[in-house]
Amino acid sequence: MQNSAPSHAGVSRAQQIRDDLDQSRRRGPLQHIHIPPCPALLAQLQQAMSTPEPDLNLVARIASSDVAMAATLLRIANGPLFRPVGLPCTHVGQAMTRIGLRESVAVMTAFLAQHAIPVNAPQLARFWERSTKRAIAMVTIAAELPGLSLDLAHSFGLFLHVGQPVLLQSVRGYAATMAEAAARIDRPYIATENANHRTDHAVVGALVVRVWNLPPTLMGAIRLHHDFTALGANDIEPEVHTLIAAGLIAEHLMRRHEGLPEDDDWAQHHAAAMQWLHIGHDELAHWQEAVTAQLDAV
Repeated sequence: MQNSAPSHAGVSRAQQIRDDLDQSRRRGPLQHIHIPPCPALLAQLQQAMSTPEPDLNLVARIASSDVAMAATLLRIANGPLFRPVGLPCTHVGQAMTRIGLRESVAVMTAFLAQHAIPVNAPQLARFWERSTKRAIAMVTIAAELPGLSLDLAHSFGLFLHVGQPVLLQSVRGYAATMAEAAARIDRPYIATENANHRTDHAVVGALVVRVWNLPPTLMGAIRLHHDFTALGANDIEPEVHTLIAAGLIAEHLMRRHEGLPEDDDWAQHHAAAMQWLHIGHDELAHWQEAVTAQLDAV
């Protein structure tokens, strides 16, 4: 993984992405896209976790303020992964202590995102389930990459394709576009989206991150996650490249776990992603074992 500091040009690229999103939202194809507001509890959770030493009690109070979210934490803490630890947890503080703060925050973030952007369409069956799996795979990979934030990796995996359900809810004909894009072999998926709607799920996903005030690095990585030709470009922050490269590998390993064939992105760009991360096939096999173990446990 590259360790060089981002250049002034990298800052300009991030600013360019923000400016393009804002301009397109005012006068371009994004002006009719409805972005659900960021859940208030997620904003509170982000604020609580922004300090060097987050307050476990404060995070527990945030979790307890939503009965269903608290129940989710308790269910996980008392589930098969943790049952041998001791007596059943009966309140959120116990559950979070057993699960761990970072893992609890990941569960809460996924819960709040899923309820803010519900997906009921057959075209996106298991969307949030697969997003959660991708987030787990990203965290597993990030643990092997010094310097890559586990929280950022989780958010990238979770929100990577969030533009799709937002487009499905906002744009007439997008369901048909999804079917067409998946069937065509003459051009990339996002090329069909742009041909039909003048935007794509990478742009709309970045807009969700922008509106929800999530990290700018996350916004940039989601905006560029299909632009593998940009890997290594000097005007893009190195951590953005790392998220994109790790995301390609996480998707591949998740597909292998599900028994799915490799996709075109992997076939065409895995060598560049592995080169950026400075890994070989031995490391990839090790990551496959680690991701498989985590997904099997879940």
